[in-house]
Amino acid sequence: MSKIEKTIARQQEKISEGQFYEAHQQLRVVASRYVKQENWVAAIDILYGGALALLKAGQGGSGGDLCLYMVEVYGKGAVDVGAESKGKLLALLRAFPPEEPTKKRFVDDMMAWSVKFGDFENGDPELHHVAGTLYAEESEPYEAERHLALGTKDSPEQLARVEYEWYTQDDSHTAAQYAARAVFPYLLTGNLRSANKALLIFNSRLTSSNKSLGVQEVSSTSSDIRVFPVLPLMNFLGLLLLAIQRGGADLYRQLAKHYAVHIKEVGMWDDALAQIGELYFGIKIPKQGNPLFDMMGSMLFGGGGASPKPSTPKPKKVEAPPPPADLD
Repeated sequence: MSKIEKTIARQQEKISEGQFYEAHQQLRVVASRYVKQENWVAAIDILYGGALALLKAGQGGSGGDLCLYMVEVYGKGAVDVGAESKGKLLALLRAFPPEEPTKKRFVDDMMAWSVKFGDFENGDPELHHVAGTLYAEESEPYEAERHLALGTKDSPEQLARVEYEWYTQDDSHTAAQYAARAVFPYLLTGNLRSANKALLIFNSRLTSSNKSLGVQEVSSTSSDIRVFPVLPLMNFLGLLLLAIQRGGADLYRQLAKHYAVHIKEVGMWDDALAQIGELYFGIKIPKQGNPLFDMMGSMLFGGGGASPKPSTPKPKKVEAPPPPADLD
């Protein structure tokens, strides 16, 4: 057994005996010595082992403190974002007791580290996906959507479920407002595939849980679309995605005009749709600061997909990909 392993074992024994404060303090002192020596690997091992033991013992405060210190050491040691470094973070994240206040700061700090030392300018997608999934399980929809919108190819399914569950607590006619929270963040950074997936999953949940909606299936040789006679904005979202894949600026303008009354009733979509009009159809809008991410942060509580870093300047128009064989 190495010296580090012996240290961790001794502190784990104290933790098992309920000597949480003593174990926490000694782990911090030992880790600090290794930090001063710039022995980053040893410091991380001490902090990881101690934090995990404390969190599993239900000591969210002291365990969370060691978690935060470990992320700090990641930064000081310029630790790259890789399978091992992420694995430690995710193991600790999953071990946090529910509603532990330190958890959100830990998530924010590890995202900031992944931005600085990883390949994605919005933070590592896997870290976002796991964080968002855990927040969803803990019924924290704002935090869940903020991270899932920046996650992996598996995130749209989870985000659609979050939004649908949230929708079930509201009036039946508000379905599109919740579906849009899963669709717009992806569209605003050019992630059309995830936007399509999120809407399809939301639609499936909506139709399977509400047999009386009288949904109509409109099919063509290249796509199918669900039409909701009593939910016009759900139709708008589906047609918007089709227009992005196949249409031009004129079609988008016609679509927006046709549903203008319903969009006005929502009162929150104007900025998002203006950005979508510019990104996908080349319809210019006046620039005010950084409206894309300002709007996403204030209206959608975060959103958009992670993009590789270093990134090239965002194009004025996102070219639509070839149409998929089937939207369902």
